[in-house]
Amino acid sequence: MRFVTAMVWVGLWIQAGLSPLLAQPINSEREIGLENTAQRTYTTSRLSGESPLIDGNLRDSCWAQVSWSGDFTQRSPEDGGHPLQPTAFKILYDDRNLYIAWRCYDSAPDSLVRRMSRRDGFEGDWVEINLDSYFDKRTAFSFTASVSGVRNDEMVSNDGRSWDPTWNPVWYLKTSIDSLGWVAEARIPLNQLRFADLPKQVWGIQVTRRNFRHESRSVWQYIPQNSGYWVSGFGELHGIKGVKPPRRIELQPYMVASYQRFPALDGDPLEDGSRYVLNTGLDGKFGVTSDLTVDFTVNPDFGQVEADPSAININGFQIFFQERRPFFVESQNIFEYPVNGGGGGDLLFYSRRIGAAPVKQLSADLEVERYVSQPEQTTLLGAAKLSGKTRKGLSVGLLESLTAREYATISSKGEESRLAVQPLANYVVARVMQDFREGNTVIGGILTATSRSWDGQEFSPYLHNRAFSGGIDGIHRWSDQTWKVEGSLYGSRVEGSPERILKTQTAFEHLFQRPDARHLSIDSSATSLSGYGGHLDFGKIRGNLTFNTGVSWRSPGLELNDVGFLSQTDLIRMQSGVRYQINRPNGLFRTYSGSLNHRLNWNFAGQHLHQSLQTNLRGEFRNFWVASLGLGKELKDISQTALFGGPSLRRPNGSSVSLNVSTDRRSRIIYSIGTSQVWGTDNGIRIWSVEGGVDWRPIDALRVSTLASFRVFQRPVQYVGRAVFDELTRYIAGSVDQRTLSITLRINYNITPDFTIQFYGQPFISRGRYSDYKYIANPQSKVLAKRFTPYTSSEISGVDGVFNIRESDSLLPEYSFRDPDFSFIQFRSNLVARWEYIPGSELFLVWSQSTTPPGNPADELWRSFTQGFGGQLGSHNLVVKLTYRFYR
Repeated sequence: MRFVTAMVWVGLWIQAGLSPLLAQPINSEREIGLENTAQRTYTTSRLSGESPLIDGNLRDSCWAQVSWSGDFTQRSPEDGGHPLQPTAFKILYDDRNLYIAWRCYDSAPDSLVRRMSRRDGFEGDWVEINLDSYFDKRTAFSFTASVSGVRNDEMVSNDGRSWDPTWNPVWYLKTSIDSLGWVAEARIPLNQLRFADLPKQVWGIQVTRRNFRHESRSVWQYIPQNSGYWVSGFGELHGIKGVKPPRRIELQPYMVASYQRFPALDGDPLEDGSRYVLNTGLDGKFGVTSDLTVDFTVNPDFGQVEADPSAININGFQIFFQERRPFFVESQNIFEYPVNGGGGGDLLFYSRRIGAAPVKQLSADLEVERYVSQPEQTTLLGAAKLSGKTRKGLSVGLLESLTAREYATISSKGEESRLAVQPLANYVVARVMQDFREGNTVIGGILTATSRSWDGQEFSPYLHNRAFSGGIDGIHRWSDQTWKVEGSLYGSRVEGSPERILKTQTAFEHLFQRPDARHLSIDSSATSLSGYGGHLDFGKIRGNLTFNTGVSWRSPGLELNDVGFLSQTDLIRMQSGVRYQINRPNGLFRTYSGSLNHRLNWNFAGQHLHQSLQTNLRGEFRNFWVASLGLGKELKDISQTALFGGPSLRRPNGSSVSLNVSTDRRSRIIYSIGTSQVWGTDNGIRIWSVEGGVDWRPIDALRVSTLASFRVFQRPVQYVGRAVFDELTRYIAGSVDQRTLSITLRINYNITPDFTIQFYGQPFISRGRYSDYKYIANPQSKVLAKRFTPYTSSEISGVDGVFNIRESDSLLPEYSFRDPDFSFIQFRSNLVARWEYIPGSELFLVWSQSTTPPGNPADELWRSFTQGFGGQLGSHNLVVKLTYRFYR
């Protein structure tokens, strides 16, 4: 109770600002310089004569046709202050291009930080321009020039709340350093932008400069840090006349050759140890109108995509992996629709479902000399998406993709045959959003449909025939974007055989079979399942003090995992939070913030499941070190999923503390370390983790980073399995001790701004040992020891990896379960050489490998980690890919 009281006082301290560190009033107009927020205008001119040579020198006479614009305002760290170094820019245009020149003055040019990176790395000193060519005051195109010549570009949406670095337009850049500072010169083809067909254009514009050695940012159009908006506060670009939106046409064919080596299996004619593939495909886009663009891909190749990190979860929940495939990553913000108000990773559309591993997994049978070779992923035959935004504020996203019917090859007694393991499938996603009141009110909707082509009933228990989902959402901001209310309503329907729908009802996300869930019942004859959900959230989003409160819900029948991501249903959550933040230097700090959050959970029967408090403090010191502290306390925790379909299980209330520290990110060597501790009443849980990293910059062109992580997870009641004894279901648990160790290494080397070599590698091991087996007796008891009954030494015996149980005087085992101990070892890596030999056209050379040796849970963790990969060949893949981009 003292812990809870302390947390409440911390929250009140944060809100009221009673600490000496927070003892200053909330920024007024005078304090943060809001008098500088008056809208600015820059007037460009049509280019007359020859266009400038993009060489970073600004010697061309045409630059004299327009004037410089400067007078920037500092935004960080001194919000509203004078910039540390002056900055100016010029803009010219013709019928096909926009030309931009930046003059970044610097009193110490030799101190400029010229760190290089891969594209979109944003290293060192840089300057950027944001163009709201739609002039919808919500979206913008961002072009960033680093002093080292690296190009960075992003698609900005939702008034600056979303920045998508996967957008890679074709544009040209050169930079140079002289006695006055540095210069950047760029040419941006107009066909890379989207704008209305009007005789006179008015665009939103913002220019930002980063001074790396002082970690300072200044802007042309001043927008306070705590304003709550970005694009809607831009200045205006005038003077563009008589320019027609170009009909964007881009084609990018590719050729790829790959060679794979893997361990050959003795006697297996299907796995001889090598495989060679030569393939071609096409990516492209074309403008349907001046506002809408179609992107398409035919037989895409994702060979240069970085491998997913290794992970293992013993608690049943799905593991969420980020999308990395270029076609789906680009413009993915248009299709985003979180199903719980913006947290937890659950989504109505999760593109990783498209092209996932086949659902039917076959195995070899050596007794009958049966060998199997099956695809690891489902082939994506083609996909297309229509996206864009009209000048009336209508955003449109339409995606359709087709995946192949996949077959496994079976060799049995010298004869080969094929068996389907994945049906032909079509996925459709449609998303629309309409802006009102200059984007301060937005209403949207989404629909998804998945259909599969059947040939017989071989997939009946594995997949739904059809799956549909849809929803509406909206957000309304008022009082100069100080307040907001947002909400959503969504639903789903899946159809399939009775066997498939039964599996859905009893899947981990639903667990209709829970014996204490009287509001649920299984229908074994059902051929469809429907559900719904939504959220409503209200808050203050502008200023030093912000807060929000909201509720979200997901009915038991909601099912989104055909083309979405859904971790749990039958849940109602209320969450409230308050945050106080200062973005100006004060005392020891450059910036600091604190927050307090409260969460409550129920199920749809009204059972109270969870209550917790969480507070977080974060500060950036004057020396640029960053530290954060988190404290948490559970007041109640009842899990509906802990027994995998058994009754709800009360878990010990947990307390948590976390601490993270990182050194000055401007240094050549950056260190970071973090640790967290979770402990429960009655020793009901213990989680301890530590993570440390080093980021080293020996030269501007080379970056080496490594991150090591060690985690201990211990719980005395961890589900193992179930059995039937004397017409009773026994839910069996054990004490688990899981230890996980991983090391992630990344190396990035820039030979030139457009020629990079990248390495990624991660050895990973997770070992779990179980002991003290018991069965659940009274899952809701408030006393931990009364929730289970331990097996005595006379009741349990283990032989050959199986535990046999005799609860009565029977001479024979009455039921049994397998030894749940495990040891998972894996090493994944890839090496990518990428050369953008002309803007938009690339050559890739990729080597990747994956090794998963067998592990022994009895071995010590470090020994398994250091010796587990010895003598293992693994799978090695070499890929050469060439692309060429045609555009006009």
